[in-house]
Amino acid sequence: MTSPGRTERLVLPGVLTAEQAAATVAGILAHQREDGAIPWFRGHHLDPWDHVEAAMALDAAGEHERAEAAYRWLAEHQLPDGSWYAAYADGDPAAPTDRGRETNFVAYVAVGVWHHYLSTGDETFLDRMWPTVYAAVEFVLALQQPGGQIGWKREAPEREGDAGTAVTDALLTGCSSIHQALRCALAIAEQREDPQPDWELATGLLAHAIRHHPERFLDKSRYSMDWYYPILGGAVTGAAAKERIEEGWDDFVVPGLGVRCVLPNPWVTGGESAELALALWAMGESDRAVDILRWIGHLRDGEGMYWTGYVYEDGAFWPEEQTTWTAGSVLLAVAALGGDEATTAVFGGERLPAGLDPDCC
Repeated sequence: MTSPGRTERLVLPGVLTAEQAAATVAGILAHQREDGAIPWFRGHHLDPWDHVEAAMALDAAGEHERAEAAYRWLAEHQLPDGSWYAAYADGDPAAPTDRGRETNFVAYVAVGVWHHYLSTGDETFLDRMWPTVYAAVEFVLALQQPGGQIGWKREAPEREGDAGTAVTDALLTGCSSIHQALRCALAIAEQREDPQPDWELATGLLAHAIRHHPERFLDKSRYSMDWYYPILGGAVTGAAAKERIEEGWDDFVVPGLGVRCVLPNPWVTGGESAELALALWAMGESDRAVDILRWIGHLRDGEGMYWTGYVYEDGAFWPEEQTTWTAGSVLLAVAALGGDEATTAVFGGERLPAGLDPDCC
């Protein structure tokens, strides 16, 4: 089990003790395969985004070797076009269960790689992962539309050698996550003194679309992620972020329980709650962030993992699963509130490149 001494940075009064944090980290490690893959839980699938989220939590807890193994898994199993499949059975690279390739899943490797570098200072790791990050970003930007938004996936190829149909419809949540990833990719390029001006322009165009053109995205406003992700991804800040949070607060936040996943369902979820806490921290609302994390203590299992969600009208945990990415999102929110340097850098965004402002309206 992870030593509580290694998780002192993850102590937050009323939310986690060092011993509790160590138990949560141990829970994630118990699901990690020997090859580094981190499925939702053993026997379930792995998706690249949640795999990275769990790896970042391991770095926040000081488990750098195990986090590096997770990134090595991505490097070793990247597809020739720079992507990964959307899902793999139990993290088995030979057993994809969804051969679509989702752009926000692919882009998130840049956030994890930059976070690992900031956590360890390992230049060799950064150089080794650069081809992986570069290829992933190029795959994602090939689906960027003239308005700046990025199509959300390529469909599964119908035959060998087929690229798969590009889906041009864009998702606000996914594009907000991609915005964060592009900024981290630019930070990696800057650290390596390998400028990428095309990426800078693409990042600026995407940010402009997120801030000013909601019509360029599919309407998913029932989902809480579409509410807070433009803030979490760093595109919406300051007064605009404050206004956005206040507009949706009463709709999505259930005091004492957490954050609804989707309206009007009476279902609060741990991942969305922890991510909202991160977004609140990023906009300077730390007290409210801590409140959210305290409220979702009811989702914590006695052994340290977290139930995915809770249907409060029925008084039932649902689905009956405890996922590595839910645990990871809680640990990352606590790490940010505790001032962990790498975590505050990738989610605070003050030191991340912002891209170029587009000459458009």
